[in-house]
Amino acid sequence: MRRFVDSNIRAVCRRLLPEVLVLEIFTEDLYNQYQTEKMSSISFFGWNVDYDEDRHLKAEQEPKLGKRYTMYHGTKVQIARAIIQSGFQQSSDGMLGPGVYVSRNQKKAERYPLNSPVTDKVVLKLSVDCGKVKRIDKDNHPLQKSWHSQGYDTAWVPPNCGMKAVPSGLEEDCVWDPKRIDVIDIALAPSTTILTELKQLLAQSQQGPAASSATPGTCHLCKWKIVPAHSTQTCWGCGDTICTLMTQHKCKHRG
Repeated sequence: MRRFVDSNIRAVCRRLLPEVLVLEIFTEDLYNQYQTEKMSSISFFGWNVDYDEDRHLKAEQEPKLGKRYTMYHGTKVQIARAIIQSGFQQSSDGMLGPGVYVSRNQKKAERYPLNSPVTDKVVLKLSVDCGKVKRIDKDNHPLQKSWHSQGYDTAWVPPNCGMKAVPSGLEEDCVWDPKRIDVIDIALAPSTTILTELKQLLAQSQQGPAASSATPGTCHLCKWKIVPAHSTQTCWGCGDTICTLMTQHKCKHRG
């Protein structure tokens, strides 16, 4: 049975605290019933969260050892399929030597591959473990192509550093080991059809054997360090395997 706040007390409270809404008091049973009915009327479609942490570096910020950061890689549609299914391959050479070229600036990634039509360009969103980083900020830097032999995992070209090899002035990184890079989303695709296809491939790869190759000590779904360990579970809307620490989950269930 519902119990109400005494009308005299209610009047006094409203007079003393006019901005406070005085709520009705429910018995425990009635409250539980109310909560059950309320929750049963809600359709769950996922979430999108921005965490207050430093995985999203500004272009001019230097990466920290042992941190994972969000970066981007521009490529062709067919190569994007191969990367999602089998992982990155190290390029044989480039401005910074062999490695995988990425940028924390999506606009930089959208320029690549150079001379490819817009209809064949895809931008992959990545989670990157930079490891030990070497700053390369001038032309003919003594370690421009030999940084890895000196114990570095990533070469970093800051924005607007004046290098003639980077006329756009946009930030760029070269990661030596492809295993330090995980694809976490599709940032840009030439059509909704290709976007849907690539996202489906990505979801399959995250649930399959490839997921076991994730960086040790991190969750292959949310990319957070597992400290302490946290378990994955099945979304009760669409059935996908999810981690509650993921920054985004768009449930495919539509009722």
